[in-house]
Amino acid sequence: MATKLNLDKLDLQIINEMMETAEISYAELGKKLFVSGGTIHVRIKKLQEFGIVKGTRLNVDLHHLGYDITAFVGIYLEKSSLYDAVAKDLMKIPEIVRLNYITGNYSMFIEIVCKDISQLRHVLHDELQKIKGIERTETFISLEEGFNRNVQVAPQN
Repeated sequence: MATKLNLDKLDLQIINEMMETAEISYAELGKKLFVSGGTIHVRIKKLQEFGIVKGTRLNVDLHHLGYDITAFVGIYLEKSSLYDAVAKDLMKIPEIVRLNYITGNYSMFIEIVCKDISQLRHVLHDELQKIKGIERTETFISLEEGFNRNVQVAPQN
């Protein structure tokens, strides 16, 4: 297997279409892109083998399931060399759904989803405060998500 995959126009069209509607059948997608369903299947397998496609996810409206709080937390680390250890500990907290290692004032930025303020307080005070290497945090509570979308993959030049 080659180390670099050269994506062509069809690969990028498949990626864009499936990011929009992952439940589309290979046959239906093939018709839309004027190729066979088998071609789509082979291309998806190739994209999975190279780690470009990492599976599919169900897009769930968490508010309908009672998750009413989304918060973002900037984390200051005592030392940047503690990133891996802190990230490993953060991964153990199920309410944390995203972690980014960033530049700027914070070392890390996390997204937390909770059912209510009480659960958020538990995560912030009982979970995050126990992690060695975190110097301090700053929390931002989201009032509303304006939109959430995938990037459109452009053809490579």
